[in-house]
Amino acid sequence: MLEKLESVFKKYEGLVKQVDDVFKRVQEQYTDCVKCKLECSDCCYALFDLSFIEALYINQKYIDTVDSQKRSDITEGANTADRKIYQLKRNAFKSVESGKKTEDQVLFEIAAERVKCPLLNTQNKCELYKYRPITCRLYGIPTSFAGKGHTCGLSDFKEGVSYPTVNLDSIHTKLYELSQEAVAALKSKHIKMGDMLMPLSMAVLTVFDDEYLGIGDGKIDQEENKA
Repeated sequence: MLEKLESVFKKYEGLVKQVDDVFKRVQEQYTDCVKCKLECSDCCYALFDLSFIEALYINQKYIDTVDSQKRSDITEGANTADRKIYQLKRNAFKSVESGKKTEDQVLFEIAAERVKCPLLNTQNKCELYKYRPITCRLYGIPTSFAGKGHTCGLSDFKEGVSYPTVNLDSIHTKLYELSQEAVAALKSKHIKMGDMLMPLSMAVLTVFDDEYLGIGDGKIDQEENKA
């Protein structure tokens, strides 16, 4: 799998570098507003999903760099987080489907939930910090998604003041494109796999083997093709 994805992974790493550069520029320009510091773990309780390319990349780096003893504890934490996230999403779906709450209300409530990332260790440090997701890398500076602004609650960015803001819609579009490239590079029969989103807990737990990835005789999954 790695050989097939090498070029796509390099493109993803290029995007990561751009994101890191943007964060650094904003941090240098607004030193009094960005409160990120060693052992601050506020972002490690935020709920978000990974694109397919990020899930593949992080899963591979997790396997390559985290030793087996630590992985045992991380797996336990990932199972706990995944069960809680599943329940939250299930309840959210039921609330919207029943008409009790709007989608915006549910999204606001989910954003307020706190679920510990399984990669956060007892010293309040990330076990995979060097390869952390893009969402983690941008936490702490102003961002916008679907026309709505967001920033870390611990920061000193003031409401109503104009600041440089990262457009997450644009980044998600690039991640989607890279995910489609990954599916093509793998020659997967699951042609819609690039649309997949999953929490980091699931990315850690998933075994991305040939069967899961749909790598085989190259025939297109007929059910997916009809969709």
